Amino acid sequence: MKPARLLLLLSGCALLLAPAVRGCGPGRVVGSRRRPPRKLIPLAYKQFSPNVPEKTLGASGRYEGKIARNSERFKELTPNYNPDIIFKDEENTGADRLMTQRCKDRLNSLAISVMNQWPGVKLRVTEGWDEDGHHSEESLHYEGRAVDITTSDRDRNKYGMLARLAVEAGFDWVYYESKAHIHCSVKSEHSAAAKTGGCFPGWALATLEDGARTPLWALRPGQRVLAMDGAGKPTYSDFLAFLDKEPRALTSFHVIETREPPRRLTLTPTHLLFVAENASAPTTQFHPTFASRVHPGHFVLVAAEGGGLQPAEVVGVRDWRDVGAYAPLTRHGTLVVDGVVASCFALVQEQHLAQLAFWPLRLYHSLVGWPGVQGDGMHWYSGLLYRLGRLLLPPDSFHPLGVHQAES
Repeated sequence: MKPARLLLLLSGCALLLAPAVRGCGPGRVVGSRRRPPRKLIPLAYKQFSPNVPEKTLGASGRYEGKIARNSERFKELTPNYNPDIIFKDEENTGADRLMTQRCKDRLNSLAISVMNQWPGVKLRVTEGWDEDGHHSEESLHYEGRAVDITTSDRDRNKYGMLARLAVEAGFDWVYYESKAHIHCSVKSEHSAAAKTGGCFPGWALATLEDGARTPLWALRPGQRVLAMDGAGKPTYSDFLAFLDKEPRALTSFHVIETREPPRRLTLTPTHLLFVAENASAPTTQFHPTFASRVHPGHFVLVAAEGGGLQPAEVVGVRDWRDVGAYAPLTRHGTLVVDGVVASCFALVQEQHLAQLAFWPLRLYHSLVGWPGVQGDGMHWYSGLLYRLGRLLLPPDSFHPLGVHQAES
């Protein structure tokens, strides 16, 4: 194994065992033990969290273009009528109430935190979606991905803590921008599911050990699902956790259709499938390939009627957009989804390396058992591994979409 890859694996082990490692968002970390509530430290004036520029992968991501009322993307915005939030709406158009679903979810969560922190005080939004060009060029306000907030009593002594509460509520970037307000923004609905690089829609079906089929969103840790082992044979593998779970993310998928037997698999472009050039290749010779590189004439592995696996020719590939994205992890690192064998991994076209890198997480679950209900968003371990990979592996190890996001 190359030194950089060995270091990636060892770093994953160290991160898993380090007591200081926490989740990427609010709430309990998957598999963590309960800890005493930690003291919240207010943000300082002009401080931002995370400590990277707003429009980078580690924060809210790149600007994707202004949304106008007559544009196709206007349907991505949803109104927020939460009675616990005061909207300034000085334009009297309702524009400040319009935002992406991800922004709405974080804002509603923050509203609860504000009322808990200061009884009798509500969250106040002074700026939301901007359709009039009042902000700087490429402002995320133009996409409904940013809000400027205060407290209802406009007590500026509270704003540092308000910013901290916004971080805890899951906003992807929070900036104590002005003495008069806090600026918060989120990732786009398209990129939110791309943090781990690969997902399936929540309605896609996995096969349980008793033969029943269940949608991916309904999977629970400890259930055994149909997968493929290292010898290319079908097996039932423990479902461990979701590497990412974004029930409301608007996501771009590839739909791959086969014949003899007919199957239809929907997955993100950076996800790995096992592919061969001809039907005579043994199952162990089907190589992990990004979904975006699969084309008609390729062969993928599908579950056969008799219980084995067989090749099926790809006859069609098309794009599809849907809401909801789930990235399940099994003990074997593979999963049969809608009858087609797929990897649990994405972004890096090396199944063996990815399986090794997640070995500490599998060990962890073996030692401590199954976690409780998993919250939405990226699993902390997969997020840390991705960041380590960006540091340790050459750029050509990643799918171009992953490289593009990292550089934006």
